Amino acid sequence: MAATRAARTAPRTAPLSAAELRQEVAAVLGALPDALPADAHLVHLGLGSLEMMRLVTRWRRQGLPADFAELAAAPTLDDWHRHLTLAWHARTGEVA
Repeated sequence: MAATRAARTAPRTAPLSAAELRQEVAAVLGALPDALPADAHLVHLGLGSLEMMRLVTRWRRQGLPADFAELAAAPTLDDWHRHLTLAWHARTGEVA
């Protein structure tokens, strides 16, 4: 369990890929990653604000500049991936 926790909070060297994001959200929802459409409203699929905050906290610990309000305002995998990628590149000064 400690190794799993360490892996979830290890600093990242790149933003989350779309596949990693889908995997993490699916795990929280107890769903198969392939069962989550990229444009599906995650709240309608059962993702609550507490789960969202836990994901944001995990990502921040990994160095991802996740913004809870931004994610809550547009709760789809496509929008989250776009937000996380743009925020990462803005933080690092890289061009997306």
